[in-house]
Amino acid sequence: MELNLIEDKFYLIDKPKTWTSFDVVRKIKNIGKFKKIGHAGTLDPLASGLLILCVGKYTKKIEYFQSLPKTYTGTFVLGKTTPSIDLETDFDEEFSVDHITTEMLENARVSLLGDIQQVPPIYSAVKQNGQRLYVQARKGVTEKELDIKIRQAIVYDFEMDSSSFPEIKFKITCSKGTYIRSMVRDFGYFLNSGAYLKELIRTQIGEYSLDRAQSIESFSADQHEILL
Repeated sequence: MELNLIEDKFYLIDKPKTWTSFDVVRKIKNIGKFKKIGHAGTLDPLASGLLILCVGKYTKKIEYFQSLPKTYTGTFVLGKTTPSIDLETDFDEEFSVDHITTEMLENARVSLLGDIQQVPPIYSAVKQNGQRLYVQARKGVTEKELDIKIRQAIVYDFEMDSSSFPEIKFKITCSKGTYIRSMVRDFGYFLNSGAYLKELIRTQIGEYSLDRAQSIESFSADQHEILL
């Protein structure tokens, strides 16, 4: 692939909370006056952190960037659930956490390491029956009615800090296609309780770190990256 260094680039962007990944693409496209641009991996609107944007012929590298391991940090809270498994929707159930021990927390953590199976959140961009799941969810369709297909994922590392229980701080490194919200939901299930995601930040994609990312406000088209 021959590259034009003026037109063919990729950028590390720090996606703000509440922005969609496509909001970021549109904004950077306008700022940089790029003809062809795409992102390499969706972040939920309420998540923030590293988003890779590919410009020109680098859009052909999107699948490569998507295939790289991802690292996330954040916080989830035990004892309550929401339909979206985050704070996009209101709380719908409350559960006791009094029975949960340190040993149970550790067992739940270990159960979500390695090769795992998970059901994507109903509030997600996964397509089923020709329509995004979140579109169907907002119409009132339930998970049981949709029979969402199970997906495979790999969790390479899962660190947690339960010192502020029932809030759990975490750092997770995982494969492409891993849903952190699904992990949070399943963590709650394992404990015969519930859980929701309070905060999520993507800090790493392969060798590319959030520390090197540009904010949208200070974006410079000259500050592009080199393929490592």
